[in-house]
Amino acid sequence: MTQFRYHKISKNKKIRFICNIYKDTPFIVFLFGLFSVLEGKKPNAFLKFAKKNKLSFLALEYSGHGKSSGKFINGNITKWSNETSTLIKKFVKKNDFIIVGSSMGAWLALRQFQEFKKQIKGFLGIGSAPEFLENLMWKKFTKKMKSEIIQKGIIQLKHGNYEYPITLQLIKDGRKNKVLTKKINSKINITMVHGQKDEVVPVSYSRKVLKTFQKAKKKLVIVKNGDHSLSSQKWLKIIIKELKLII
Repeated sequence: MTQFRYHKISKNKKIRFICNIYKDTPFIVFLFGLFSVLEGKKPNAFLKFAKKNKLSFLALEYSGHGKSSGKFINGNITKWSNETSTLIKKFVKKNDFIIVGSSMGAWLALRQFQEFKKQIKGFLGIGSAPEFLENLMWKKFTKKMKSEIIQKGIIQLKHGNYEYPITLQLIKDGRKNKVLTKKINSKINITMVHGQKDEVVPVSYSRKVLKTFQKAKKKLVIVKNGDHSLSSQKWLKIIIKELKLII
């Protein structure tokens, strides 16, 4: 059984997380994408892998996600990045870690380099989507959609069978969190895994992430017929294999 726990960040804010610690071992820190939850297939696959190899593991649900407190419409990249940093400081402490970011999680992962550059010993991106709010949402909105979000402060975005509440403050905050123009000089192993048939985020985004790293050992893995989430067993196997190589 996975042990879910809560960490109180402030009087009204608690974040749900999984943390499994082995003494004196590096951590795997997993950051999931927009609207995901800790019960997902990826957090479970990484937790299982970490336990099997006696590696420490941390994953969290950002505010407004899953069972963490707060409303999704009040969240943004800045808040979610800060919550991530807070939990890393609290549980990973001074230990080295490998950061794994899926979709939006890769954007939040890039933000962590600003604070934990010396501790991050590897980075694995899955369908990485840095700066997606501007490039994949705002720029593709019709005039009508733009005027609706400006007037109401929010728009319900249809995707498949779901509707997602996207706020103007979320889009604006995204603009303050540019990561693709900042160069990172870490000499670490970095692998971007991207589905060949990802209809949400183009493979070019993984290439953009790799470009920000000047001195790293870089690798791009394009998964044949892979979708955006890469959550099926056969695709998770590929991802875990790449994680092993980074470690």
